[in-house]
Amino acid sequence: MSHSVHGRVCKSSLVEKIKLPKKTARRYPAYELYLYGEGNYAEENKNLLLTGIPVLFLPGNAGSYKQVRSLGSIALRKAEDVDFKYHFNFFSVNFNEELVALYGGSLQRQTKFVHECIKVILKLYRDREFAPSSVAIVGHSMGGLVARALLTLKNFKPELINLLITQATPHVAPVMPLDKYLTDFYTAVNNHWILKAQDLRNLTTLSVAGGFRDYQVRSGLAFLPRLSQHDSALSVVSSAVPRAWASTDHLSIITEDPKKRMSVLNHHFVRHPAKMFEENPEAFTNLTGAFMWITVKGSKWTYSVYNDSDGKYFSFPLESHRKSYSHVYCENSMLVRKCFFNVWSWFIKMWVFLTSICCSFKTVNEQLLKLLVVMLKLVDYPSLSHIVIQVPPAVGNKYTLGCEFFKEDSRTVQLPVTHLFSFDLLCVHLLKTGTHLVFLLGYKDSSDHVSCCFRVPSLAEISARLHIAQPPNDSSMPELNIYSSPDCQYEVILKTSLLQVLGQIVRFHAGAFPVYIVSNILLTYGGQLSTLRSTGQCSDFSLELVRTAKPYKVEPLISIVVFLQGFNWFREIWESLSLPEVDAAVLSSQDAWFPLVSLILFLFGTGIAYWSGIFFSTSLRLFSSLWLILIRPTELQKDKLITPRRLCGMVSLALVSWTTCGAFAVLIIYLQYLFKVLKVKAQSSVDSIPEATQSPSNSRTLAEAVNSLKMHITILNLFTWIVLLNLPSLIYWLKNLRYNIRLDPDPCRSTAVILICILEILMNSSTSEVKSSKLLKIAAKVPLPLSVAMLAFGRMHLYRVPHFVTFSLLLHVLCCFV
Repeated sequence: MSHSVHGRVCKSSLVEKIKLPKKTARRYPAYELYLYGEGNYAEENKNLLLTGIPVLFLPGNAGSYKQVRSLGSIALRKAEDVDFKYHFNFFSVNFNEELVALYGGSLQRQTKFVHECIKVILKLYRDREFAPSSVAIVGHSMGGLVARALLTLKNFKPELINLLITQATPHVAPVMPLDKYLTDFYTAVNNHWILKAQDLRNLTTLSVAGGFRDYQVRSGLAFLPRLSQHDSALSVVSSAVPRAWASTDHLSIITEDPKKRMSVLNHHFVRHPAKMFEENPEAFTNLTGAFMWITVKGSKWTYSVYNDSDGKYFSFPLESHRKSYSHVYCENSMLVRKCFFNVWSWFIKMWVFLTSICCSFKTVNEQLLKLLVVMLKLVDYPSLSHIVIQVPPAVGNKYTLGCEFFKEDSRTVQLPVTHLFSFDLLCVHLLKTGTHLVFLLGYKDSSDHVSCCFRVPSLAEISARLHIAQPPNDSSMPELNIYSSPDCQYEVILKTSLLQVLGQIVRFHAGAFPVYIVSNILLTYGGQLSTLRSTGQCSDFSLELVRTAKPYKVEPLISIVVFLQGFNWFREIWESLSLPEVDAAVLSSQDAWFPLVSLILFLFGTGIAYWSGIFFSTSLRLFSSLWLILIRPTELQKDKLITPRRLCGMVSLALVSWTTCGAFAVLIIYLQYLFKVLKVKAQSSVDSIPEATQSPSNSRTLAEAVNSLKMHITILNLFTWIVLLNLPSLIYWLKNLRYNIRLDPDPCRSTAVILICILEILMNSSTSEVKSSKLLKIAAKVPLPLSVAMLAFGRMHLYRVPHFVTFSLLLHVLCCFV
């Protein structure tokens, strides 16, 4: 979410480091705690004599503790507006800008550190009168997940937190599940919140998603789980929050009553009737000003105001309208907020003011329509006898007011939303239907998308997309409210946009692209081994990809398994074999998956694998040419698979992996392999071999080198993606190298040791050793079931991808010896 600071600009702002206990500082040397302040407020708090309400800000993935300024500065301005009747002390945690969204090994450490920070913060207030016993937490991105994880700690007391606000936090699942620690952390947190929901009754939680402009965390991931035992949680999308720019009050933080906190959050983030929250609104109000009273008896009324120095009261008696109409709708164009819609009830000859309805404005597309509306359902207010609109003097202002009584059935149209295979357009013609019309749209799947075109006579298009699929127990339908002029004719066209549907698929499943790309490369690798076995020649990567990478080889089997898992007998057999749940089945249960999605992603993966292969081959050709210019090539010769020198190098890299970082060792062996392939590419160039040395044996050696080079390029393609998937843990290790030379925990330490041994042998192998192997038939067939398994179990667990690739390469190594 973005924040802006309005009003006075502070002369100076600073964050003061809070001294932590020695034991805590020694245990967490990379983390720090700060107090935010600016101007005189910062000077006054240097001695930590704090009297405000403690709020702790937790930054997210690669986030800075300085981001607290966007909250602290605005809160300080608001506190000044109320003469510091209420004010906040904003604390912020420095997580050293760790990449916790990609490396989950430090999430538990961060959670424990936040627990220590809360205890330190509350100790700062213990000598104060009315010392707080809890803190409010604002967590951005992964900081919100860390805040939720506090409740999973054994020694943590839930009463230490009274309010938790998360901003763009992926609560449901990680955006990129690159290691097991990350997925295990999510499982532990979400399971705790489901199983221990009763312990969360005193904690009020608000999750604010970023909307469609948040390209890092889609809004569907930011929705908190719906629990019947936990009714103090609210999930909203920032773009759907009424008057999101308006200020809020302090009650949601200072009150101890969780129901009151929840009512405040609903007031501001769901309803927001254009006024501050009032727990016990006044039942009476005084009508000031000698305004003229005018009674309006018709069902439609319009009043234009321009430079009018006299105020007026317009009274609408309801008794004559209740039998014919169900709703009353009023609007104020031009956004002049000094015009109030007040609702009154006649009781003992007194006008009784109902503040729960007063000023219940809804801003309709502020940037486009410039309209304020209020709508009341008459049956909900049986005691109301009149509606009164107060129009104050409008000196120098211009605006238009309008009211209309209508029957809901006459203004509601229920329409099925077109889908991808309904090539028809659904048109609705409106002719002088009134000022308000509601369309009920039959959305269901998360990939549904509809475009609404309005012709008046110009064309205006509105795109409607879902953040999540419709919950199974929710029968409500999305509403499209149209506020129109009764004197104009409108045409509404509903149609499905193919490009937007593809965009939804990419938005929901872009994190699974590496699985589909590697699956295509693995199928190509198996095809090359099969061609080598049948013809004795290794085919080119691009040609083999087009021939071998077919979706019908992998997708049907996964779809059959997902279908069979709907039966109890099959599920029992599956569980008895201790097999993990198929990722497609999990996504299908969330209505976020269907076979066509997988087909589209597979085709995307094929295209990316094809062009990345061409780019890789072109880059090798370019760098090998540069090699020929800088270094004189040596004559081609056959290398031994294992030598004492290579064995020492293998052991050395294994020690590096075990004592420092597995991803670092993987990167070293990758660069070594790349250097070897560049050298072979340069040596196998026809121009690098003098004509005098051309002989049958040299020709065979050259042909064998070219043949082997094609296989090495495919292996490097596979290995490149392993390096990329392990890159976050390498970056994390490099950033924290000054604190600890060993990455702990390391998600790829064991895999790195195996890969080092495999690649040290493969980089010196040739196709002549492999094509005569007894295991080649098995090695050529294994990539297909591995690709199926990768798509079945790797979509939501990317860290499993290197395991499938490693197993396939291990068989290749065995082919070199057997």
